[in-house]
Amino acid sequence: MAVVDLGLGLVITIALILIFISGVTIIQPYEQGLWIVLGRYRKRLNPGFNWVYPLISEVIRMDLRTQVLDVPRQEVITKDNSPTNVDAIVYVRVIDPEKAYFEVVNYHVATISLSQTTLRSVVGDMELDEILYNRDFINTKLRDILDEATDAWGVKVEAVEIREVDPVGTVKEAMEEQTSAERKRRAAILIADGQKKAAILEAEGSKQALILNAEGIRQSKILESEGERVSKILVAQGESQGLRILSVGAVPLDKKAISVLSMDMMKKMAEGQATKIIFPMEISKMLNQVGQYLGASTEVPEVGETVDVEKIVGKAEDILGPIPNPDEMRREVEKIEEALVKETEETVMAGESLKEKAMSDKSDIHIFKAEEEESSAEPEGSPEE
Repeated sequence: MAVVDLGLGLVITIALILIFISGVTIIQPYEQGLWIVLGRYRKRLNPGFNWVYPLISEVIRMDLRTQVLDVPRQEVITKDNSPTNVDAIVYVRVIDPEKAYFEVVNYHVATISLSQTTLRSVVGDMELDEILYNRDFINTKLRDILDEATDAWGVKVEAVEIREVDPVGTVKEAMEEQTSAERKRRAAILIADGQKKAAILEAEGSKQALILNAEGIRQSKILESEGERVSKILVAQGESQGLRILSVGAVPLDKKAISVLSMDMMKKMAEGQATKIIFPMEISKMLNQVGQYLGASTEVPEVGETVDVEKIVGKAEDILGPIPNPDEMRREVEKIEEALVKETEETVMAGESLKEKAMSDKSDIHIFKAEEEESSAEPEGSPEE
């Protein structure tokens, strides 16, 4: 009998220990527990060790971490009657465990269903182009609406992201045709702009070439005129000096010297190949003078003195004016050469400046075309985004 009592006591002790252990509840750091005793809510259990009444208590664990809810894909008709498949992702977090458990049956299902209806409503009030290019606006609007609606459930909507916008087949084909047409339009604009700039550069180059050619012709004519001027000056100086010598030497000439010069002139005329010779004088009178010279029968007085000529026409320096010497002519030629070198340098500098400008404009065109090619090579906003 004692043994039976001892065994029964041991069983009761073990049962009591097990019952006590069953009342131990460990709450994780990211959780909070809701303690319910016989259908009545007692309190919230914090993370760590907790003990509740065994057998009559129920502990509901609520996860307080951010949870990701997938909104199923659904077809939505946009404002411009374009059927589009849209889905999204919702990030939620429980901030009030009591409300999240007691105010709604399943806050996951409730939040997803509310997200579907809200997404359909927001997207239905927008056109397809607005949906494709204003996703940030849609995300913000959906988050505000859902956060306000789920506040009564103790759930906070942290973010909403539109994951995919996929128009139906016919709409997508129309969008692809529109994109292709837009790229063709940009290409045509680029080609026309390039042809315009090329024509401008070509006209500018022709203009500069004509200017340089005219400048070269002007300089050439200036140098040619300057050379002719110097040549005429030298020729005139030579003729003036010859006339001066002739005028000085012709004063003491007499008829005898004239006769000798006349005979010498006739000799030179006879040396030519002409069959007819016309003498600009009376030949008989000239022969009479030559005969008198050979017979030495007539004395011819002197015509005049040098002093008489200077009294009549003046001095040679006053008539001819200042005659430049070789040094002065050399300095004049050096000045002309210096001016020519300076104008040549200016022409070369102008040509280099024009070349640099043309190269710069050409590089701008290439850069502009390269940027446009890169932009056209980049995939534009896909309708599926």
